[in-house]
This record gives sequence, C-alpha cells and structure tokens, in this order.
Amino acid sequence: MWSQLSPNNLLRHWQGFALGAAMLVGANAYAGEAGRIVFVTGEVYADSRRAALNDAVQEGQELSTGKDGYVYLKTADDGLLILRPASRARIVAYHVDRQVPSNTHVKLELLSGVARSVSGTAVKQARQNFRFNTPVAAIGVRGTDFTVFTDQESSSVTVLSGAIVVSGFGGACLPTGGGPCEHTASRELAAGQTGQMLKVKRGETAPQLLNNSSSAPDAVSPPRTDEPSGKSGNGQALSEPSLDAQKAALVLQQVRNSITKNSNNTSEQPTVTVPPPEVVTPPTVVVPTEPPSQLVWGRWAAVADQAPLIDSAALLAAGGKRVAYNSYYTIIRTKGADWEVPQQGSMGFALRASDAFVMDSATQTATPATLQNGQLQVDFGKRTFSTGFDLLNAGQTYKLQSTGFVGGTGELSGNIQYVGGTNMSVSGALGAANNAAYIFSSRLDEKRVANGVTYWTK
Repeated sequence: MWSQLSPNNLLRHWQGFALGAAMLVGANAYAGEAGRIVFVTGEVYADSRRAALNDAVQEGQELSTGKDGYVYLKTADDGLLILRPASRARIVAYHVDRQVPSNTHVKLELLSGVARSVSGTAVKQARQNFRFNTPVAAIGVRGTDFTVFTDQESSSVTVLSGAIVVSGFGGACLPTGGGPCEHTASRELAAGQTGQMLKVKRGETAPQLLNNSSSAPDAVSPPRTDEPSGKSGNGQALSEPSLDAQKAALVLQQVRNSITKNSNNTSEQPTVTVPPPEVVTPPTVVVPTEPPSQLVWGRWAAVADQAPLIDSAALLAAGGKRVAYNSYYTIIRTKGADWEVPQQGSMGFALRASDAFVMDSATQTATPATLQNGQLQVDFGKRTFSTGFDLLNAGQTYKLQSTGFVGGTGELSGNIQYVGGTNMSVSGALGAANNAAYIFSSRLDEKRVANGVTYWTK
C-alpha cells in the first residue's frame, strides 16, 4: 500500500498514523482542555454528565444534545464549536502548541446531527493538522467557518467564510488520518459559492456540488437567532457570545414584583364589589394514551447470500425512528410514547438473541458468528453502561467489551475504541419493555472485522 502513495500523501498518512497512535497511548495518561462551554440550553451532556455553563471539555470527551439542546464550546485557541439539537460530536484531539504552532493537532468528529465549526487562531496556523470527520467524509480547512449535517449514510457541508476541502473515505483518505485529504477526487467549497453545498454519500470518494436543499445543515436544524456571528475580522479572537440564560427570568420576576406592589397600594382606590363568578364544571375529557414505542432490530442488508431480516423502509414509513444503523444492521424505535429514563438505580440485562458475522477483507467472505456469556449493566444515576460477551467464530473465541453513556431518551453510545479496555464500537438504545438492543463492530485482526446486533431483556 505504501508504494502506491505519493510523497505528500505518504507523509500525511504517516502523520495521521502517528497522531492516532499518540492519542491511543496517551489517552489514559492525560487529557488536555479543549475548551469551555459559553452557552448551554436544553438537554446537553458531556459524556454521561449533564453539561453546565463554563464547564471545561477535555480531549476525548463526547458532547451530545437532546431534541431541545444547544451548546456552544469556545475552544482553547478562541475558536468555536456549536452543536444543535439531536447531535453528537467527539473532541478526539485538541493539542495546541503555542511555542511551535506547526505542532498543533486538532481532530473533531461529528457522529450525527448538525454542528458548526469556526477555526481558532492555532488551527489557522496549522491547517495541515486539522481534521473534521463525519461517518462518511473528511473535512479540512483553509481557515474557515463551516456547518455540517450528517447521518450514517451522507454528509452535507456549507461554508460561511473561508474555504474547505472535502473527501469521502477511501484509498489513502482514512478516518484514522489527520489533516485534509487532498487528491484528485476531493472537492473544495468557498464562501463565495453562495447557496451551494458539498454532499458526500457513503462509499463515494468524490463529493457532489449541489444547490442547498432540505439536507443542508441550516435546513435540517436552523441556528438560534442569538447564535454568534463566528469570527471577527483581521484574525481577532472570537468575542464572547452575548447570551444570558437568566435574563428572561430576571425580567419576568421584575414584572411580578411590580404587579404585587401595585396590588398592595389600595389607599386611593374605591371599594368595588365584584360578584363571585359562576362556577362551571368542565366536562371530563378522556385523552387516549399513546402506546409505548417498541425496539425493532435486525439485519437490513443481504450478507453471504443470506436475505435481509428486516424491512427498515416500511418501519420508517410507518413513523419509526432509526436509533442505530450501519452497513448491515439497524435498530428502529417504532412510533409511540417516548420512554422516560429512570433518574436513579441500576439494571442488569441478559442476552436473549443476536445476529453476527465476521468479514475477511482479503477474501471478501463472511462467516457466521455466535455470542455467549453476554452481560449489560446500566447505571441510571451516573447515566453509564458497561457490556461484553464472547464472540465465537471458526473455532476461536474473542472477548469483546465496551463502556459508554446513556442519553436522555435511552440511547446507548459507546466510548472510543481501544481506550480503557474498550475494543468494540456500540450504538443502540434502551426500550420501554425493560429491554435493550445495540449494534456492535470490532476489528479482530488486520484482516477480519466482526459486525452484529444484540437484543437484551431484564
């Protein structure tokens, strides 16, 4: 593979490998402060903890927002990262070297939803070491303010100022790399191209230049009216957003105090006799209770001549919501009442069913796998979970495990792989019937990758 890379791409591939290795080795030793939260509203979490104003966010942490959540992170070099509702992003690395600016390394990942990134002063001095990943694409900058929407199948990017370079994953452009992917299939987009966006689909290296549509980031999740304008001119640092979450409450309290004062000052008011209002008993209205949603899981794609096990399109058309998805498996929450996650206590789950296989990248053959000795433990008070099982394939046994956090509506989001004993990715949800399901993926060796879905009950 190395002999097929140009000198520039070889250097960039090596830099990405070195950065990834350094992150894996040092993740447990220390984590630098990536920035501080300068505005937060609604449901927002930093890993499993509820985020608050002025909280520090460290390298390696994941930020997530609920249906009404917004969070603005002012980065260590006076940049800005904004997450809009129903979004997840990870600060993979934010190492700022003020003595040798070219040694600065920044890597961000938008796992789902909509985010806006404004380059800070250090990123502008080390653009070759900035990478913004989505599940399907790599984004590099020229000193930029851009907005991204992504799900597991495609990503759309628009530019507010400056310019970006975008590439789908493939060839020498790998998710593990650092810096922009620049090659014949990559595409650039500048702020002057008003009304246009770059869109990347899974499996496609070259992005498409399209007019803004319903998949444009601002169309999927519009900005708040008070979203900061981003950066000032001449390379100056971002100004603090003029946002005060307590201001509305203070004004409302002042109005209430004024009303109370006026109602107590009755010395000059004539006595007025008001007849008591007629008491009318309203009719009893019976509101039908919506049945709780259900978790439906399975393999949506054909593997090794085995037909799909689930019709995800029909479930989504019936009002279901996809909570986890990859190239083979999906988990859908059917239409129904949302489940309220307990605020305290813990619960253990037993593995009831699964579907899994191992893919050999060299031969492109898939062989079935079975799971045994499964365990899933959820701590509702801490909003965390731990899970693991034995995967059996071709006479060999692999012990797979993961930890992660529980979202506000029961989402299960695994921590970074290969850190703290975690050796598989996990994405799923808890259900209203004391059940759970998650999709997993794990690289067993340099050739083989395990994929599967699990179903659990109390």
